[in-house]
Amino acid sequence: MLKQSLSQRLQQKLSPQQIQLMKLIQLPTQALEERIQEEMEINPALEEGNEEQETADELSNEWEEEGAKELEYDPMDDYLSDDDVPDYKLQANNYSVDDESFESPIVVGKDMSDLLQEQLSMRSISPQKEALCKYLIGTLEDDGYLRRELADIVDDLAFSLGIFIEVTELEEALKIIQSMEPAGVGARDLKECLMLQLRLRPQTPQTLLCIAIVEDHFDALAKRHYSKMVTQLDITEEALKASLEEIGRLNPKPGHTAETGSHATQTIIPDYTIQVVDDQLELRLNGRNAPELNVSREYKDMLQHYKKAKQFGSEQEKEAFSFVKQKLDAARWFIDAIKQRQQTLIITMSAIMRFQEEYFLTGDDRKLKPMILKDIADEVGMDISTISRVASNKYVQTPFGTFLIKMFFSESMLNAEGEEVSTREIKKILEDSLGEEDSRDPLTDDALAKLLKDKGYPIARRTVAKYREQLGIPVARLRKTL
Repeated sequence: MLKQSLSQRLQQKLSPQQIQLMKLIQLPTQALEERIQEEMEINPALEEGNEEQETADELSNEWEEEGAKELEYDPMDDYLSDDDVPDYKLQANNYSVDDESFESPIVVGKDMSDLLQEQLSMRSISPQKEALCKYLIGTLEDDGYLRRELADIVDDLAFSLGIFIEVTELEEALKIIQSMEPAGVGARDLKECLMLQLRLRPQTPQTLLCIAIVEDHFDALAKRHYSKMVTQLDITEEALKASLEEIGRLNPKPGHTAETGSHATQTIIPDYTIQVVDDQLELRLNGRNAPELNVSREYKDMLQHYKKAKQFGSEQEKEAFSFVKQKLDAARWFIDAIKQRQQTLIITMSAIMRFQEEYFLTGDDRKLKPMILKDIADEVGMDISTISRVASNKYVQTPFGTFLIKMFFSESMLNAEGEEVSTREIKKILEDSLGEEDSRDPLTDDALAKLLKDKGYPIARRTVAKYREQLGIPVARLRKTL
C-alpha cells in the first residue's frame, strides 16, 4: 500500500562550488595550470590577461555613489554593473614579476624497441628470421629481459601468425637480438644478462675470472659466500674483490638504459618556497604557472544587451541570455575558487612551517617534531580532509632540498626518557648507524635494535626491520662486502 507523508530532516550537502574548491586544493601547481587551461577552453567567459584596474580613489567614489543609491535590487546587477563589481574582484592575480619561473623541459628520444629495430634493419638476414626477431623484440619487457619461454612463443607464432618453426630456429633469432646494443638485452635471467655483457668485453684474465664467477659460482655470488668462492676458485681475496667490483659495473637492467631518452623528463615543480632571511623563515606560494584570470568584458556587455532585450526578445535571445549568464557564473565561481585555494594553501603551509621551524632553519632531520594531520587541522581550524588535500602531491623547496609536504608528517614514539620523538628522527639515526657499520661484518636487525636501545630509543627488532625496508636498505647478508 502506497501513501504520502511529510517529514523534516537535516541534510548536509556540498555545493558544486565547494566540490570544485576541494578538487582544486588537491591539485599540485603543474596540474593546476592544466586545469585552468581546460576551464578556459570550455568557458569563453573566462579569460587570461591583466586588465587595467581602477585606482583606489575611483573605487572609493564608486562605493560612495552606490551607498547613496536607493534602487530596487536586481540579482543581474551583480554581473552587469561595473560599480557593483569592480574588475579587481573578477581577477585572480596568481604571480608577480619577482616570482621564479619553474619550467618543465620535455626530452623525446628513441625507446629500446626503436633502437633494436634500427640495428635489425642493418643486418643481412632472411625475411623469416627478420620477422622472428621483430616478434621477439615486441615480446621483450621494459627492462630488456625475455621472460616468456621460447616454446610458448613458438606456439603463439603457430596459432596467431601461422608461422611453424622449431625452438632451435627461434633460439637463433634470439642470439641475433642478444648481440645487439645495449649489451645484455634479450637475456632470460640475471645470470645470462651478466654473461652476455662479459663475453662482449676483451677476454683479459680479469674478465675470464669474472666469467668463471658468474657462470660457475652464481649462487655463492648471490648469497655473498665470499670465503667459499675464494676456496673453490683458489684465488686471493684481493683478486675476488677486484672481480666483484668489475661485475658490479655491469648493468642488471639493460632495457632501462635504452629507454632513458624516451620519456618526458619529470621535473618537480615546487608549490612553495621557504627561505631563511636574517634567521627568519619566509614562505612563498609558487603561482608562476597559474595565469591571471578575469571575467570577459565582452560577455558582460553581451549580458547587458540581452537583459535589455529579454522582455520583448525572441526565444533564441532568451536562451542566449541564459547561456551567457551561466558562463559568467561559472567564471566568477572558478576565479573565487582559485583565490580560496591560494589562501588555504598559504594558511596550511604557514602552520606546518611554524610547527617544524627548527627543521626548516637547520635542515637536521633529528629536529623534526612528531606531527599528524590533526595537529595542523586544529591549528588552522580546518577539517583533517582539507589538510590532507593540501599536503597531497605537493612539494616545498627549502635551502636543504625539495621535499614532499607529507614527509614532514610522522607518528611519535617515546624515547628512554619518556619524551615524544618523531619516527623520522629514529630513521635518521638508524641510517647514520648503518652508514658507520663495518661492511665486512654488517649489523643484523637484532644488533641494530640493541644499538638504538643504547642510544635511548627502545624499539623492537621487527620495527627496526620495517624502518630499514622503508629506507630501502637490504638485510645484513646482502650488505656484506670484502
